[in-house]
Amino acid sequence: MAYRAVMTARFPLSPTLRATTRIVGRDREPVVTIDGLSRDPAALVDEAAVAAFAPAHGPAGGYPGLRAPAPLDYVGDVVRALTPAIVAAFALPTGARPRHAECSFSLVTLPPHDLVPAQRAPHVDTTDAHQFALLHYLCDARFGGTAFFRHRATGFEAITPDRLAAYDAARAAEPAGQGYATCDHAAFETIGAVDAAFDRLVVYRSRLLHSGVIPDPGALDADPRTGRLTANIFLTLA
Repeated sequence: MAYRAVMTARFPLSPTLRATTRIVGRDREPVVTIDGLSRDPAALVDEAAVAAFAPAHGPAGGYPGLRAPAPLDYVGDVVRALTPAIVAAFALPTGARPRHAECSFSLVTLPPHDLVPAQRAPHVDTTDAHQFALLHYLCDARFGGTAFFRHRATGFEAITPDRLAAYDAARAAEPAGQGYATCDHAAFETIGAVDAAFDRLVVYRSRLLHSGVIPDPGALDADPRTGRLTANIFLTLA
């Protein structure tokens, strides 16, 4: 699917964007990929390089690294440009419009031995069917990508409100795993993956079990210019 994007002075998007949609798993969840999102992705890296990053994790888990606010004009333009593609790919009502969006620059930095149990396995961000994760890679393939999973014991891929209690009960009886989640996790099987590529954006429902793939934890770096930098947008449509 090709469509025209909006333009801004600071962080212009490519004038014509092409979205590729694949279907993963038994739940047949769409995963949308767009390459070459930005006309000047280096400008976003420059913006991140002067941003005020802070730890985003805590004793119970959370993002395993640092986060900083992303520019609102970038967020607004990405949301406006991609909403038609998301509506089409996920078969939403044609009148669906953005209700809420939040965005941050993110850097995975925690070494594997510092991860808490919740960070060692695939996860979901919410059970809301109308929230979508838009993940914009501002790093290259060395830092891995994003994988999607099926929980072996329950067979669940998307964690819906009616599945949540059974999923939590099953997970409580399973080992936490060691280090970052990998595609051969004992409690999960991989149903799809998107490799990282500079200026690639991937869109998926936030309730789909997923994890960042970290092939070389030793390469993780707190410098936005050399680390695993992404811009993460959580978008809710109504």
